[in-house]
Formats: sequence, C-alpha cells, structure tokens
Amino acid sequence: MIEVFLLSLVQGITEFIPVSSSSHLFLLAGFMDYKNQSLSIDVSLHVGSFIAVITYFNKDLINFIKNKDLLLKILLSSIPTMIIGFFLVKTDLIDKMRNVEVIAWTTLMFGVLLYYSDRFNLTKNIKNNFNFKSALIIGLFQVLSLIPGVSRSGITITAARFLNYKRFDAAKISFLLSIPTLGAVSIFGLHEIYYIHDAEISLANIYSILFSFTFSYFTIKYFLEFIKKFILKVFILYRIILGLLLLYIVYL
Repeated sequence: MIEVFLLSLVQGITEFIPVSSSSHLFLLAGFMDYKNQSLSIDVSLHVGSFIAVITYFNKDLINFIKNKDLLLKILLSSIPTMIIGFFLVKTDLIDKMRNVEVIAWTTLMFGVLLYYSDRFNLTKNIKNNFNFKSALIIGLFQVLSLIPGVSRSGITITAARFLNYKRFDAAKISFLLSIPTLGAVSIFGLHEIYYIHDAEISLANIYSILFSFTFSYFTIKYFLEFIKKFILKVFILYRIILGLLLLYIVYL
C-alpha cells in the first residue's frame, strides 16, 4: 500500500509540473526496488490523472461543444504524439530509452531550454492568439516528451513560451493537451490489460486511481495559482540539480 501511495504521489504531482512523471516513476521504482509498478498499476496511475484533468477542466470541455475550433486545435496538437508514441510502444523503443543516463541528460538539457523560454513577460493568450499554427508547433514539440526525462508539461510550456504565450496561458494549453494524450494512454492501457491479457481489477488498481486522482487534481489547481504569481525558476533549478546528480551517479 505504501508503494502504491508513493507512486500515486509522484505521478499526481509530476504529471502536471515541468519535471517529467515517467522519469520520476522510473527512478522511484528503481531506487526503492518497488515490485508494484506493474503495467496495470502504471495504467491506473494515468487513469487517475486523466480523470483529474477532465474534472478540473470540465467547464472547458463543455465549452468545446460550442467552440469546436478549439477542440480541433487540441486534437491536432495531440495527433503527432499519439502516432509516434504508438510506434515506440509497439517496437519497444520507448523501453530501450528508459534508463538513468538518458533521463539525466534530458532532465538537464530541457531544464535549460525551459529557462530560456521563461525569461520574458509575454503577451499572447489562448482566447485571442491560439491558432492552428501554434497548435501544430506545440504538438510537434510534445512528441519530444516521449523521451524519458523531457516532461510533457515542460516541453509544451516551453514551446508555448517560445511562441510568446503568457505563462498562465502556456500552462493551460499544456493541461488541455494532456487530456487527449492521457485519454489515449488510459484507453490503450486498459484495453491491453483487461481485454488482451484478461486481467482482473485489484484493490491496488483502485487505490492507485483514487490516490493519483487526488494528487493530480490538487497539483493542477495549485500549480495554476502558483504560475499566476511566480516564474518557473524553482522547477528549472530542480531539473538542473537532479540532472547533474544523476550524471554524477552515472559517470562517477
């Protein structure tokens, strides 16, 4: 139960802040020698995050019915990641990239990239400036998040900031883009586990979903409040320190 709680805590917090959830789950499971991070637990954690983000942005989802233009932009942004992600999973390439050395370099390099994107007070917002060109560019950047350590929220916020979007709007774009991505991961994972492998839902799965939902929901809420007032310096410093520490472990 403690393992499930900690994995849910890490998933819920790191999925939506710019530090990479997949790498932190990998590092936690590896360094703590956790046995419970099976595919079913991993999928359950993402299901919890998915339910949290659609719950938090339920009004935006309702507005999608009226604003089909925005819905198309969000879907367009997500298509490249879904296609390439499916290919990487089916060919097992994504597992081959999942190691401490790759995570160390991507954590460091994309932390520096986030720093350069976040230095200025920019003016664009979702309501007036989020067009199909921006959606496609941010979507192409999101593909990089398939590399462990990059961070989906980190790279999409970075891309939006380079396109001159305000910090809050960049974060909101990132969160909206997470909906189809997390939805696809959840549906594909559930199909793989419960339809193909005929597995049964365990108590650990239920707890994983509940804990992940709770931590994800409050992370979204407080991160959006935080980003209205502060720059991303704390996350950038964290990434640089973690990246350097992991490089030290790998090479020394």
